[in-house]
Amino acid sequence: MQRIPRDLARKYAFDWEDEPLLRVKCGESFEIETYDASTGYFKSEADKAVPVRRPGFDKIPPLANPIGGPVWLEGAQRGDTLAITIEDIVVDDYSWCAIGPRRGPLGESTRWPELSADYTTRIFKHTPGKSGTTRDGTLHFNQKISWPITPFIGTIGVAPDREVTTSLDGQGEWGGNLDIRDVAPGNRILLPIFHEGARFYLGDVHASQGDTEFTGTAAETKATVRVKLELIKGKRIPWMRIEKPASLVAINASRPLEVAVETATTHLMDWLITDYGMTATDAYCLVSTCPDFRINVYQMCKIGKLSFVAGAEIPKRYALA
Repeated sequence: MQRIPRDLARKYAFDWEDEPLLRVKCGESFEIETYDASTGYFKSEADKAVPVRRPGFDKIPPLANPIGGPVWLEGAQRGDTLAITIEDIVVDDYSWCAIGPRRGPLGESTRWPELSADYTTRIFKHTPGKSGTTRDGTLHFNQKISWPITPFIGTIGVAPDREVTTSLDGQGEWGGNLDIRDVAPGNRILLPIFHEGARFYLGDVHASQGDTEFTGTAAETKATVRVKLELIKGKRIPWMRIEKPASLVAINASRPLEVAVETATTHLMDWLITDYGMTATDAYCLVSTCPDFRINVYQMCKIGKLSFVAGAEIPKRYALA
């Protein structure tokens, strides 16, 4: 199986001029070994998020959130849709979360001075599950609190149309740093393609995350990710879509949040109308009346130029009725 080793998964931009690190065929599985968002800086709670200590933070924007790629998919052309199946994610034996002055929405808090007076790093131990790996393991928040590891890919996408966009705060219809917990094993991710070969990248795996990623960091970790890429020829979609086994999710990122919510909802309506034959009137009324329609707020971080990421979700049974 072809693989991008971790030492080569250190790109900090989605760049259509990058030389491909792998060339794969449709349906061919391959692996990318990813760094965490700090490129390995956080190893213990003594490693603080002080910018002057962190390698790459003398750059603007900082060299953070490394990705592996690009991967060239044979036969991919502008105007096609890329279908990404996430087959497996095995995370490292720990993850981290870092807070401190001017980080996140409470980085200047006077109500709780401990959140803004000093830098704090938390390290979360991972223990294997029945498989003997972290694939089904447990994250230990502290001695009393733990939960199942629920890994996903935080930064994923193809090379944008003409611009070069950083992996730290780049977002768009092509993907980017979106931190969507549904970009996870068992789900299929759909993206529009802008260049021959698709030029696919991924990185920034999280062991788990709460909605909005409120502090600006989740359970950041290294991982080995196995995926396969396929094509839907001649089909163009407006933004990322996610096919879960039992539901459809349309994605958008924007500011303010209500724009992301409204746009994701109209993208979901378009999906129901175009692919499932629903009338515009039925789709419009469905998202307003169906008790199973959901808006997911995946990422709402006050970091750089990041927009807020929303997903409009409906069970597939309504689309197939």
